[in-house]
Amino acid sequence: MIQDLHSHTYYSFCGADTPEQVVRAAIDGSVELLGITDHNYGVGCARTDVYFSTSPEIGNDYERTLKRYFDHINLIKEKYAGKIKILRGIEINTLTGGRTALPESADISCFDFCLVENLDAGEGKTITNGDIFAFADRCGCPTGIAHTDMFAFILSRGEDPYRYFRRMADRGIFWEMNVNLDTVHHGHEHKYMLEFFEDTEQQEIVRRSKVRLSVGFDGHKVDDYKPQRIAEYCGKISRMGIKLAFED
Repeated sequence: MIQDLHSHTYYSFCGADTPEQVVRAAIDGSVELLGITDHNYGVGCARTDVYFSTSPEIGNDYERTLKRYFDHINLIKEKYAGKIKILRGIEINTLTGGRTALPESADISCFDFCLVENLDAGEGKTITNGDIFAFADRCGCPTGIAHTDMFAFILSRGEDPYRYFRRMADRGIFWEMNVNLDTVHHGHEHKYMLEFFEDTEQQEIVRRSKVRLSVGFDGHKVDDYKPQRIAEYCGKISRMGIKLAFED
């Protein structure tokens, strides 16, 4: 399966394209499963003037804006059903302070999945408090961990990687291999991802634990999209004998 479970549209303040433009780019690149995962604060705040306003009188109507986003992506999913499978996702920023973190009152359980970022931000800096298991329960939908060095994070907590990944597998929590390589990220490649594909010991731990991996390009502009890179890394994971998220 060629899957890309991390993409952004104009619903994210950093995204440039419409959902349809993103979908068509994926179809043209022979991607079979696409997850659209706009940032919760881009969706929830809806407009940059709301997000950047310092006025206490301007609040976020997350219930309405999340539903509007979900409904739009659902229409796109139905329109392209015969050409590509689309998952209605959302990327959850968990940093405390400002307007980026997902409000406690925001219900995202209707989404096909969510990607959680900032899990490793440190004590007191993230609303997860480093507990992905409790936070996945709060999200109420299939949960993935975005662009995080999980081996370093697990060891920093004094836990055994195999047991931790096994617990993730039992709970259906997957780990993203973020393979971005674009101008928005200034050509940056994630070190943890590169190390994983070179480290046979890490690969064996993941394989034995049966935790699933996902691949995400983390695209923000279709002009930068590299579907051949997505296919390459999906193939590498499959050849390792590791299952991809949402793979039958």
